[in-house]
Amino acid sequence: VQLQACGGGLVQAGGSLRLSCAASGRTAASYTMAWFRQAPGKEREFVAAFGWGNDNGNEYYSDSVKGRFSISRDNARTTDYLQMDSLKPEDTAVYYCAADRRTSAIFVPSRLASEYNYWGQGTLVTVSS
Repeated sequence: VQLQACGGGLVQAGGSLRLSCAASGRTAASYTMAWFRQAPGKEREFVAAFGWGNDNGNEYYSDSVKGRFSISRDNARTTDYLQMDSLKPEDTAVYYCAADRRTSAIFVPSRLASEYNYWGQGTLVTVSS
């Protein structure tokens, strides 16, 4: 499975960006996808994940982005999106998409980076004040 993330850039505080992550590979559609971010000098942290195993799917967010970010997945389950609104300077980071191949994850995605098997290359989001 290969993941390709894009959509990062420079935006002013209060603005919006939409990240996308395209997954390729025969089994990609069965995996759980999530977004993490890593700011300079900080550890990689969980941002959002989409558990598609239940009817209509379930969305999971970190407290720091809840209400401002929205995760979604296309019907083919090969592309994930992260809509980021009301961006703040503290959202500045490299954003990574990740895939977890465990079956259990489709119902309750993990918030631990160590549980994810595949990672995209990262896309930089810079929010200016």
